[in-house]
Amino acid sequence: QVQMMQSGGGSVQAGGSLRLSCATSGSTYSTYFMAWYRQPPGKEREGVALMFDTHTKYADSVKGRFIVSRDNVRNTLYLEMNNLQPDDTAMYYCAAAQMDGNARFATGTGWTYWGQGTQVTVTS
Repeated sequence: QVQMMQSGGGSVQAGGSLRLSCATSGSTYSTYFMAWYRQPPGKEREGVALMFDTHTKYADSVKGRFIVSRDNVRNTLYLEMNNLQPDDTAMYYCAAAQMDGNARFATGTGWTYWGQGTQVTVTS
């Protein structure tokens, strides 16, 4: 059983930075696919970043601005968000699954575990 607890987020002006954290329990954390998703107000959930081992993948909308990383000692996934824009305003979620992460990231479905979500608001 994996439990995921998110922290970070908040409100920032355009051009600012925030870091999200997703602390994960469970000894198999390091072998899981991990991802960040977001759901803007009134819109569908979308994949932001995917990480498996040291491999990463990003949505085009965040490439060059967001960085996903993981600390396998602290069992924590991070999302460093730079040059934030109002369009980045959303509820952000972390997700985890043991396999098929690329397919799950593309569809947004089938993730085994989810964080509780954290709000990011960017003002112009």
